Amino acid sequence: MTDETFAEGGCTCGSVRYRLKRKPMYVHCCHCTWCQRDSGTAFALNALIETKEIEVLSGTLESVDTPTESGKGQVFMRCPTCRATMYSHYTGAGPTVAFVRVGTLDDPKQCPPDVHIFTRSKQPWVGLPEGALVMEAFYNYNDHWPAESIARRKAAREG
Repeated sequence: MTDETFAEGGCTCGSVRYRLKRKPMYVHCCHCTWCQRDSGTAFALNALIETKEIEVLSGTLESVDTPTESGKGQVFMRCPTCRATMYSHYTGAGPTVAFVRVGTLDDPKQCPPDVHIFTRSKQPWVGLPEGALVMEAFYNYNDHWPAESIARRKAAREG
């Protein structure tokens, strides 16, 4: 990896490879029922990063519109061959902020969750670490994100 690489990842079949050029702004562990359904498991782990900080190294991503509980929808960016989702864009966050699926990173342990959200629908057998930031629903970014991440998010949304 280079100085301009935080992490690399890819899809299941290996057709798509990507690079995160910097550390994500924040990492969500979402326990909502929609993420449970989309991921096929108990939660989704998403690293929020500026879309411009993702470099596709090989392959092509396919854009797939999907519904969300909010009704605003999101766009999944998937490998057209194995259909694995690399990241998505939520309508509320806009196309300039990507929610990277941490499980697609070569080394997912680089991105532990900063917050657990929508825990009101968390599966009862999922334990959360002591001291973890836990929200029953969503939260206000400005109340919890580091100042640098708030500035990055603002710049991405304005850019």
